[in-house]
Amino acid sequence: MGARDLRQSITSMTQLEKIAIQPTLTFDALAAGKPGAPLVLLLHGFAESMHCWRAQVAALADAGYRAVAPGQRGYSPGARPDVSDGANYHIDRLMDDAMAISAASGYGDRRFHLVGHDWGGSIAWALADRFPERLASLTVLSRPHPNAFNRALQMPDGDQAHRSRHHKAFLEPGAADLLLAENAKWLRERLAAAGVPSAAIETHLSVLGNKDAMEAALAWYRARGAIRTPLGPIRVPTLYIWGDADDTVGRLAAQGTRRRPFSRRPGAGEDRKSVAAYPV
Repeated sequence: MGARDLRQSITSMTQLEKIAIQPTLTFDALAAGKPGAPLVLLLHGFAESMHCWRAQVAALADAGYRAVAPGQRGYSPGARPDVSDGANYHIDRLMDDAMAISAASGYGDRRFHLVGHDWGGSIAWALADRFPERLASLTVLSRPHPNAFNRALQMPDGDQAHRSRHHKAFLEPGAADLLLAENAKWLRERLAAAGVPSAAIETHLSVLGNKDAMEAALAWYRARGAIRTPLGPIRVPTLYIWGDADDTVGRLAAQGTRRRPFSRRPGAGEDRKSVAAYPV
């Protein structure tokens, strides 16, 4: 099967659905798999969209799961509350959304598998800490356990603080305009440097490439809802995956997440590797 045929096959397996959790909150979502099958909920990060999970949604459905990847708060036009009120985008609200989406999908009283990347990973760690009885498993890509991440941010070498410097830049009032300037040049270059294919970049920008969506996405940072208080031990079977070419997460933060030694496997690029561990 050629690449074009594979993309068409993946597209045909996934459906765009609307998931309403309140009269004023309706989320777009990619979904596939038989309703009632074990649920896998996949949470995206910035500056991507639900479309980053398209291949995984199809693969999970093929493996017998029900996979749902929502466009999260602010990314979905129907779930974009007032960005001037930071409380609307606090991490607690993002966590509420994930639990409500699982319930609206028919799994309100059932355990489900949770996957998160980047910001989605932060939400996933917090949900595993607060609702361990609801999760069958946790998988996090890139974003370290919050305790390890916060320790790395405070290290005197400044490595992780430098890698995370864009967090402060996103707090500036004109950040959305800068990110969208020159046809979103900064975002395009950053995503391309991370190995995101050009077609996928266009798909993400079809969601984020407008002022309203970008302001809402940046409101996550401006709400200052990052997890600052220490989390307890994660009591959910957990897989953490980190690529050693990740320019936003350093080795110290990633290794601080582990309970067991990393298992190294070839990654997406010829000079990249992935590492996996159970978290603290």
